[in-house]
Amino acid sequence: DPADIDETTPLADPVRVAETLALEKARAVAARRRGAVVIGSDTVVALDGRLLGKPADAAEARAMLRALRGRAHQVVTGVAVVTDDGERVAHAASDVTMRAYTDDDIEAFIATGSPFDKAGGYASQDPVFAPTARIEGCPCAVVGLPLWTLRDLLHAAGVRSEEHTSELQSRGLISYAVFC
Repeated sequence: DPADIDETTPLADPVRVAETLALEKARAVAARRRGAVVIGSDTVVALDGRLLGKPADAAEARAMLRALRGRAHQVVTGVAVVTDDGERVAHAASDVTMRAYTDDDIEAFIATGSPFDKAGGYASQDPVFAPTARIEGCPCAVVGLPLWTLRDLLHAAGVRSEEHTSELQSRGLISYAVFC
């Protein structure tokens, strides 16, 4: 259920931005879905103290990817859980080092259209571009949903993932569950 919120913010701190936007997204959906457990999340990429949002065009994507190439930066994903009983928000931060991809790699990736809906203009899990050399922290946070953080928030909200996981396993709907 898309939140459709304005994601522009005057905030500059990656943690505050990620948590604030995650909570705003969850609140927007919760307002339409009374009685539901609503999860919101937002991922922020920061390089040298500057936030890198979703590139508006190929030139901006190119500039972001060149700036990130061969360097380390921070990825922060905020997660919020909103229920009728309250709101909970947290984040997970990871340090990501990019590989030394070429300008041709960048151009091929831009041609796919993939950079335009991703903070920093990349997805670490992209199997073709494969931009990351190393992730220190939770890889799930870099992808956009830190599962261990989410699990803790759901537990605080009274939602027990183990109970649901056991039920799904007994019905043969999943064979395992992984939380990072």
